[in-house]
Amino acid sequence: MRWNLRLTAANKGVWKASELQRSLAEHGLVISAGKMSGLWSGQPVSLKLEDLDVICVALGCEISDLLIPEPEKVRRPGEETGLQVSVAAGPAPAVVPRRRDGRSLPPM
Repeated sequence: MRWNLRLTAANKGVWKASELQRSLAEHGLVISAGKMSGLWSGQPVSLKLEDLDVICVALGCEISDLLIPEPEKVRRPGEETGLQVSVAAGPAPAVVPRRRDGRSLPPM
């Protein structure tokens, strides 16, 4: 997902993080200057769904305006460049269970 807060805010006439911060506070969401800076200038590490609702109300936007899907960045296990990795011919090697602490397992 790509975070699109700054462009969405600009489209709604909000040009400064402090303007949005005041608007969010008016809607009951008080955000510290540090967290506001992270939301405004970067990709947030985490964001509560309730906070996302308040941001949408304050800006008069939809969640789809703030979060842009990027499915092309999703890779399946074993995929390197978007192409399927070919499997070598022959049987797969046997998986031998091992303990994490290095001790041996009892005989089967």
